[in-house]
Amino acid sequence: MTYLIGLLSVVFLVLAFMIVSKSMALSKGIKGEEDSSIPLDGANNSNAVGFLIFLVLGSIAAAWSFLASQPDFLPEAASEHGIKTDNMFWITMGIITFVFFLTNALLFVFAFLYRYKKNNVATFYPVNHKLEIAWTIVPAIVMASLVFSGLKVWNEITAQAPADAVVIEVTGHQFGWYVRYAGNDDNKLGNQNYKLIDDTNQIGIDFSDENSFDDFTANELHLPKGVPVLLKIKAQDVLHSVYLPYQRVKMDAVPGMPTKFWFKATKSTEDMRAELGKSDFNYKLNCTEICGRGHFGMAITVFVDEPEDFKAWVAQQKPFLAQNPDYLTKVPEKLKAKAQKYIPVEAPAAESDSTEAGAGATASLRR
Repeated sequence: MTYLIGLLSVVFLVLAFMIVSKSMALSKGIKGEEDSSIPLDGANNSNAVGFLIFLVLGSIAAAWSFLASQPDFLPEAASEHGIKTDNMFWITMGIITFVFFLTNALLFVFAFLYRYKKNNVATFYPVNHKLEIAWTIVPAIVMASLVFSGLKVWNEITAQAPADAVVIEVTGHQFGWYVRYAGNDDNKLGNQNYKLIDDTNQIGIDFSDENSFDDFTANELHLPKGVPVLLKIKAQDVLHSVYLPYQRVKMDAVPGMPTKFWFKATKSTEDMRAELGKSDFNYKLNCTEICGRGHFGMAITVFVDEPEDFKAWVAQQKPFLAQNPDYLTKVPEKLKAKAQKYIPVEAPAAESDSTEAGAGATASLRR
C-alpha cells in the first residue's frame, strides 16, 4: 500500500507540473509575448465542428437507445397508486430530458459559433438581473411543482389504510420471507415477540393475544384483486427491502422499526399472463437491499387472485395453532376456551386417551 501511495504521488506531481507549464505558456500568449496571429489551439475549427457532430450523433444514439429498450420496460403498473407514480416518473423524465438536451445543445452550438476567430472581441456583461431572476425562478417553480405533486402521492401511499384492508405481515430474514395472514375471523394480526421465536414458531407469534388464534402462515403471498391490502413489514436480522415491481411497491424492512405499505392490486396473475402472453408468468416479491451472500435468491411467489378465489384460498388455510396444537400450553387459562375451537378435535382426544391409559397403568401398578 505504501508503494502504491508513493507511485500515485509521483503521478500527481508530474500532472501538476504539466498543468502549470501549460498555464504559463497560455499566459505568455495572452500578454502578447508570442505571435498573436497564431491560434492558441491549432485544431480550433476541427474541435468546433467535432462538437456539433458529437451533439447530433449523441442525440441519435440516445433516442435509439430509448426506443430499443422499450420492449424491456415493465408493463403498465398493476396497482392503482402505481399508475400515479409511473405518470409522475415520466413527467419528471420528460422535463429533465428537455432541459438536458436544451442546455447541451446550447453548449455545443455556442462552442461552434463562438470559437476562436482572429479580431473577434468578446462582449462582457457585468450583470444581468433579469436573466438571473429568470434562471432562478423558473427552475424553482418547476422543482416545487414536482416535489409537491410527489408529496401528494407519497402521503396517499403512507396514509392510514382503509378499514376493510386485508392485513398481511411480511418478515424478512436471511435469506427468505415469512408471511403471516390475519386469519378468517377478525382480520387482525396477533402480537409478536422475538423472545418467543423457536424452531417452529419462527416469527414469535404471541398466543397470549387472542387475535393470534386464527393467524396462519404460508410460503407464498396471495393478494386479492381490487381490494386494499396492508402490508406490515418487519425484519429479523439485517436490513431488507420488500419489492413488488409490477405493483410498484417498495419499502424497506428495518430491524426494530416496523414499516407498512398499503395498495390495491388491479391485475390478477391471470390478467398479467394474458397481457404478457406468458402462461407460466408469476409475480414475485424480491429483496432489493443487499443483505448477505444469499440475497440473490431471496424471493417468493406472489399470486393476485380474484376476490372470490382469494376468499376460497384463505378458507382452506389452517391456523398456526391448529397445525401446532402443542402451543395451546402457551395460551392463558382464561383464553383457552376461545383457543380450543381452533384445535383439531382429534388432538385433545388423543391427549385424553393417553392420560386415561397412563392412569390405568398407574392403577395396575398400585394393585
